[in-house]
Amino acid sequence: MKIENLSSLETETMSNTTQLLRFITAGSVDDGKSTLIGRLLHDSKSIFEDQFTAISKTSERRGMEKVDLSLLTDGLQAEREQGITIDVAYRYFATPLRKFIIGDTPGHEQYTRNMVTAASTANLVVILIDARKGMLTQTRRHTFLASLVGVPHIVLAVNKMDMVDYSEDTFNAIVAEYRAFAAQLGIHDVTCIPMSALNGDMVVEHGTNLSWYKGAPLLEFLENVVIDYDVNTTDFRFPVQWVCRPQTQEYHDFRGFSGRIESGGIAVGDEITVLPSGRSSKVKEIVTYDGNLQRAYAPQSVTLTLADEIDISRGDLFVHGGAQPQVAKEFEAMLCWLSETPLDLNRKYIIKHTTRTVKCHFSRLEYRVDVNTLAHHQASALNMNDIARVVMKVQQPLAFDHYNKNRATGSFIVIDEASNNTVAAGMIA
Repeated sequence: MKIENLSSLETETMSNTTQLLRFITAGSVDDGKSTLIGRLLHDSKSIFEDQFTAISKTSERRGMEKVDLSLLTDGLQAEREQGITIDVAYRYFATPLRKFIIGDTPGHEQYTRNMVTAASTANLVVILIDARKGMLTQTRRHTFLASLVGVPHIVLAVNKMDMVDYSEDTFNAIVAEYRAFAAQLGIHDVTCIPMSALNGDMVVEHGTNLSWYKGAPLLEFLENVVIDYDVNTTDFRFPVQWVCRPQTQEYHDFRGFSGRIESGGIAVGDEITVLPSGRSSKVKEIVTYDGNLQRAYAPQSVTLTLADEIDISRGDLFVHGGAQPQVAKEFEAMLCWLSETPLDLNRKYIIKHTTRTVKCHFSRLEYRVDVNTLAHHQASALNMNDIARVVMKVQQPLAFDHYNKNRATGSFIVIDEASNNTVAAGMIA
């Protein structure tokens, strides 16, 4: 039989994790993030002629001598008026070696929450530093957040080298300071590239001004960085998103469980355990839009049928073999508070973990992190952009892994049940 899955387009796009690279740009205001992405798109011939004509005319009206490539990503009207990036602007392009999804994240501190959201699904982050200014608070904040959400690869792009006469000494001093800070976070996979996004040096081509740098340009590095091991291929995790019961005469007895495989793989005949109930069964069919499969892997979206009738609903988690997740009502987590309204320890909130939604409250705040010094401070409240370690209790058991082992089952968001706004993002530690 053949039933449409939940996200067949996403499955087609994401089916080969070694060919698709998700990366984001981050850094302080005016470090050149949008210009860098515009340069990547332009020099890799990934924009249409009418797009280039449109931004050329806009640049000319503003009295600019060169085309402002940042306009390719600064799509919101408010951003165009202020010359800054507010929302996360996503762009897609491809080269013969790899497909790319780029997220241009905000530099202003009040939009740090947008950066957290984008980084949570990224394979790599490009952190820009203005060569004239060196490391700033947002540089440290974004590096800490990249470490916190487990981004596997970091590129330090020292931009605007044309403004410091392409000085090798300036570049080396910034790199030394950044590596020292990254080492405190346990980050060692850092690639440092000097560049001028405005002039195109070391973005797609080497250019002629940085002959002392012997490494690859940014695009060449992005095409070749190894991301095969960024996905957990060992532990099978399948959150049930939808219980499929077609109300048709042909499929009257069909009962399937639809969702996306977040990690590992599954085959017909494999025994699975349903959490949190602990009941077991065997996989009878793996159904997709294109027909039945004998085996499926993350991140495919599929519908599974089981050999036994078990009470299963949205939010349950299928697992099998290997290391099992924890099932508990209390856990510790690192939390990024995203709301302008401070955390209220006397209120109840809602947690959305994978496809499961439950009520929760904060038992206590262990400490708040100073992103500049990485020191731990006592805290009785959390304000917007604060990062803290917390203890949480939920009304119903959750099946979870530690975030450093499985990003999908180790992360969650916190929702204000009164306003329905997302107020925090958390990583179970």
